[in-house]
Amino acid sequence: MKISIFGTGYVGLVTGACFANLGHEVVCYDIDKQKIKELQEGHVPFFEPDLEKMVKDSLKSGRISFIDDCSAGVGKADVIFIAVGTPSKKNGEVDLSYVENAASNIGRNLKKYALVVNKSTVPVGTAQLVKNIIKNYYKGEFDVASNPEFLREGDALLDFMKPERIVIGTETTKAEKMLRGLYSSFDCPLVSVKIETAEIIKYASNAYLATKISFINEIANICEKVGADVEDVSYAMGLDSRIGNKFLKAGIGYGGSCFPKDVRGLKNIALKNDYEFHLLKSVIKVNHRQKMFVIEKARKLIGKLEGKKICIWGLAFKPNTDDFRESLAIDIIKFLQKEGVIVNAYDPITDYEKIRKTASFGKEVKFFDDPCKALKGCDGLIVVTEWDEFRKIDLRKMKELLRKPNVIDGRNIYNPEMMAKFGFNYMSVGR
Repeated sequence: MKISIFGTGYVGLVTGACFANLGHEVVCYDIDKQKIKELQEGHVPFFEPDLEKMVKDSLKSGRISFIDDCSAGVGKADVIFIAVGTPSKKNGEVDLSYVENAASNIGRNLKKYALVVNKSTVPVGTAQLVKNIIKNYYKGEFDVASNPEFLREGDALLDFMKPERIVIGTETTKAEKMLRGLYSSFDCPLVSVKIETAEIIKYASNAYLATKISFINEIANICEKVGADVEDVSYAMGLDSRIGNKFLKAGIGYGGSCFPKDVRGLKNIALKNDYEFHLLKSVIKVNHRQKMFVIEKARKLIGKLEGKKICIWGLAFKPNTDDFRESLAIDIIKFLQKEGVIVNAYDPITDYEKIRKTASFGKEVKFFDDPCKALKGCDGLIVVTEWDEFRKIDLRKMKELLRKPNVIDGRNIYNPEMMAKFGFNYMSVGR
């Protein structure tokens, strides 16, 4: 099929590259001319394992192209995916301005029947909104569908090529048949539902996973008070097939571009429909409070924080990505700055200049190209992101470099007995 994709962020670019890899003819459009230029040269503007190679291979084969003129990507397309950003507004409502702009451009340039598919995570009713916008410009036949993505950053190619399920929401037989054909080579359940159902499935999934994280963090906080070990608790819970072991890892909370936004989004969808989602309000509250416990632990170990130097390991919201959107590290660093702390920070791949500019960090935050250099002379270490290289650090060397052997392990990557053996003042989560 001929596929056009609006947006070349994580979702759009992964979707385009994977469909091209499967033999479809793909055109990716973005308003960012510099990004398009980089993509035309085979350079992916963010880190996702193996994505750049897939893009280069598809460029070489001629199955994918990148344009900044949407008219060239709409006229010949059979399927048009909208994969633009849907950020949160200050009140938690989803900002649909990018979706609306994409719909307007599609309507202006549509020449024949096409299936327009919302791939972005959008509130219930967005498909109808897109349909109405396109109708303002195009009077011919077209369909709008919903096909939510379930891509984990760091594992996005695997998630796309070997999905656990594919959800399609349609309102016509023609649209359903086209999407079934597009995904016919995938070996997984294809869930075909009405559009409104498809639109809420992604929100429900992410909100439930966020709820599991907040739940196990609450259990971890109780474990600390009663002398139990949350690692053993979560392991035993996970053996129950009704519960499962995924997303039962205690830590300092969830972050990233999806969970916080989608939890707020679903809470707002409920409010707009005269329903107060009490559980999600608590999930959000627990997640915010979990970050603050890191500062409390720092005060317990280090004492007065003003004038102290603390090392932060990990700036991305999770391993195997350079994405720091709504990263817990940013909030923790800002909390420390308010306390008058000098921060040394290290992350394996995050763009330091970009994060300094985006997060408005001052000069008191110093970035390092080596985790050990960042440790030197610090009064304590806070592990925020569980990169594998942090697990492999020589503990003797770690202790020698720190001015004071204080370690707050926000991801429980170290063994408490081993840390005690090496003489660290060590605090983790729920142990």
